[in-house]
Amino acid sequence: MAIYFLLGRLSHEGQRMLHGNPDLVSDTAASLEIEGARILGQYAVLGHYDFITMVLADENEAVARLSAELGARTGLHFETLAGVAVGFMAEHDPAGGVADVASAELRGG
Repeated sequence: MAIYFLLGRLSHEGQRMLHGNPDLVSDTAASLEIEGARILGQYAVLGHYDFITMVLADENEAVARLSAELGARTGLHFETLAGVAVGFMAEHDPAGGVADVASAELRGG
């Protein structure tokens, strides 16, 4: 399992869609079901991007499917970054098992 960060910018059409439905992004994310990928959190942000979405996924293909589907439904254009926990070369898990817990939840266990 890997953590991904989707940095999203609204297109002009996405801005119009969001103006008509302020809950568009959160509602769409909540209803989206992509096998092998799960949205862990979403944030509206200030700056170059409008939204950041944190995703746990089995593989690159799963996060690509999620990104394409979420973008098509919301008018968001995404730049996707794979995340690696700080201290990844240490023998212990610096994330305190967060990825393992989220991974187990994604598998239903």
